Amino acid sequence: MPPVFAHGRLRLYLLKLLDEAPRHGYEVIRLLEERFQGLYAPSAGTVYPRLAKLETEGLVTHATEGGRKVYSITDAGRAELADRGGELADLELEIRDSVSELAAEIRADVSGAAGDLRRELRAAANASATQVEDESWKAAKEEFRKAKAEWKEQARRAKDESRRAREDAQQARRQAKEAQERAREEVQRIAGQLQEQFAKSGGVLGSLAGAWLGGSASAPSAPTGPSDTAGPSDVSDTSGTSEASAAAPGPDWARDVPPTGDPARDLDRLLDRFRDDIRDAARDQGVSAVQLAQARTHLAAAASRIAASLRPGG
Repeated sequence: MPPVFAHGRLRLYLLKLLDEAPRHGYEVIRLLEERFQGLYAPSAGTVYPRLAKLETEGLVTHATEGGRKVYSITDAGRAELADRGGELADLELEIRDSVSELAAEIRADVSGAAGDLRRELRAAANASATQVEDESWKAAKEEFRKAKAEWKEQARRAKDESRRAREDAQQARRQAKEAQERAREEVQRIAGQLQEQFAKSGGVLGSLAGAWLGGSASAPSAPTGPSDTAGPSDVSDTSGTSEASAAAPGPDWARDVPPTGDPARDLDRLLDRFRDDIRDAARDQGVSAVQLAQARTHLAAAASRIAASLRPGG
């Protein structure tokens, strides 16, 4: 295995190949051989166990077509590729450099062989200077001409490959930086919209958070400041708590979220679903200042209870 694939980086490059298109194992092996200009061809014993491990981790999946497994990348695999975009760009550059180094080694071998051939030809010429040139001497000159032409072609290809590798790596780095910047701007924009909506709307965020706890009636609801104190106009808002408690999710909540086999990852997905449900309710019905204070209390209690359950012996 080339040094560029040390420390588990072959795993990252397999995800990249599957992100380009679904492929079966033999096609992955052939593509790796093409990327290395035929100078490296991984064995089936190298590729297939790593594909199986990626599938166990939930990063790829497979379907059977024509009696062969065709592997496809999952959303979790794409997420890992996005998180490691910079590392992937560096890996691409190192692969190009590795191909260039291998080509340089071949060029050096060809150059050495050509030098040996020239010396042999000169020795033969000195030994047979007085003899008529025969067919064997013509064949030797032709072999030398072919070797020289092949060496020049390999040197040209190595130079072109090195130049393309540098250009591709630079473009990949620029694209990764642009993607990160766009993602940062989108997160800031969504956060600003949510803050503006929470400040202007009236609705059920606090009561829905209490419903998720399954015990909003017993949770403290003291205001956090003068602006959180309920007045006569806020009486109708408090009724949302009992209504949300009555509609609290049952034990079948989020059953449509398939487990991945990784409890930490499954917990992250459940927290995402919890956040999305509350945001949807807030967007549809609005949030008042009193309900925001209640939501803060309920969420604090929920965080405390869940964190306690995750501690050893919880």
